[in-house]
Amino acid sequence: MERTPTFLAALASAGVPGLDPVSVEALPSKPDQDYDVAFVQDTEHRRWVVRAPRSEAAGARMDLTVTLLQLLARRLPFSIPAPRGFVELKGGGRAMIYPYLPGHNLSFSELPAGRGPAVDLGRALAALHNTDVRLFEEAGIPTYETDDYRTRRLAELDRAAESGRVPTALLARWERALEDVALWRFAPTPVHGDLTGDQVLAVFEDDSDAASGRIRGITGWEDAKVADPADDFAALVDEAAPATLETVAEAYAHARVERPDANLLVRARLVAELNVLADLMRADARDDTPAVDALSSRLRRLDDEVHAADPSDDYRRSSLTPVALRERTTPPPAVVDDDEDEESVEFDSAAHTQAIDVRELRGPGERGDVPDIDSAIEDHSHDDEVTWTPRSFAGRPGPAAVVPEDDTHHADPDPAVAPDDPVDTITDEELPPELR
Repeated sequence: MERTPTFLAALASAGVPGLDPVSVEALPSKPDQDYDVAFVQDTEHRRWVVRAPRSEAAGARMDLTVTLLQLLARRLPFSIPAPRGFVELKGGGRAMIYPYLPGHNLSFSELPAGRGPAVDLGRALAALHNTDVRLFEEAGIPTYETDDYRTRRLAELDRAAESGRVPTALLARWERALEDVALWRFAPTPVHGDLTGDQVLAVFEDDSDAASGRIRGITGWEDAKVADPADDFAALVDEAAPATLETVAEAYAHARVERPDANLLVRARLVAELNVLADLMRADARDDTPAVDALSSRLRRLDDEVHAADPSDDYRRSSLTPVALRERTTPPPAVVDDDEDEESVEFDSAAHTQAIDVRELRGPGERGDVPDIDSAIEDHSHDDEVTWTPRSFAGRPGPAAVVPEDDTHHADPDPAVAPDDPVDTITDEELPPELR
């Protein structure tokens, strides 16, 4: 059943007492999405998000997420969805309604290095990864021991091999990496599980200064788990410029209670590639031929690119760095935001910072490089010694990326509209980027 925007607005009205919708915009429907989502504005100028699962499995995942969100609400230095109401759905599951979180989605490929949102993002990730594992366990969120998680990925790779759609050289390289136990020594960590720029919300105090940006919120928690912290770096490694990745990783390392393991970013490279494989398997399962063809083509290009860079097909070489990461310049940020009146929780990196002698932890390679796989796993005689922690960002002024005046930006709607102001239908320009 295709849910119309009007139907989703009706769910919001039924789920939250006093919510009287006057306008609604629904996210475009895609075959692979697990949830129908719409943005609703009511007569009191409040904005809401309604999220309805499309299957019983998606509904079960969302129910677990609701419990987790309630436990994390006051423990993170950024906003997360705060459910205000629910509506039982015909066929099982229930829709969730929560207040709209202001901010713009980040494009990791356009995220500038240096002070600003990149530092804030590293601290946000550290705050999440510092969270007590017992909170996730209390919420019933999946928890994986280190070797179990590695074995799980190997099993997924075996299933993918049976499809016949994956280049055999890539399968062999991934298998060798997954069987290298030394690469997979990490402490199980609370993770978001699907951290892309679409899930991160940022606001900017000065629309001409990218360094004024800060992380306001993170959404999309249905894949949360206790597992490999590298999962939350996969999209960054795949998309961000090297200098930006270094900034994020430095801020992250200095705000962690425990030092990051030596192979964190190396595994993140692997996860980024394996995520493409997982997308292919899901598209194949739902018989989405266009998606299967596109993702298969993407894997073939990846196979050609990594072997062109390293014909020896040694998974331990730097060829595993996504090609998109190499020699990429850092453009200015794509969007800015108006000043926000909402009270926000500030990051306190000092509260969870340990003393780190960065000089002792520098790995090989030029400044800004991601540690290559050779340096990370070739010498297993020091497996218990941390050999990588990013260089310090402290005191680095860094050039502030300035947004050109003729750039087109989509300002976020003011969450606090005066009662006497007229109520307008939400336009495309007022909506988050994922609506356009």
